Amino acid sequence: MRKVKLGRSNLVISEDMTIYNAATQKEQLLKALADCQELDLDLLKVSEMDTAGFQILLLTKREALKAKKTMRLTAHSTAVTEFLDLFNMASYFGDPIWLDV
Repeated sequence: MRKVKLGRSNLVISEDMTIYNAATQKEQLLKALADCQELDLDLLKVSEMDTAGFQILLLTKREALKAKKTMRLTAHSTAVTEFLDLFNMASYFGDPIWLDV
């Protein structure tokens, strides 16, 4: 689901971020980024993440930086937080981590 407001888009990812969804999610995230100046990603419903899903997040962040746009992670599931911690990438995304409780 995506909401757009004044150049800012909010995208909720509710499927697992795994190799099985990577192609679709890559297309979805890059399209959302192209259509706005600021992209907020809500990852609270992501129950599983693998390296393919993590690479999609890295790609989207890199493309945002290249285009001088903003991409924020606004909510994190435990699976997402574990990946960010495992690769010590929380500071790269630069967003406060909110745990699902």
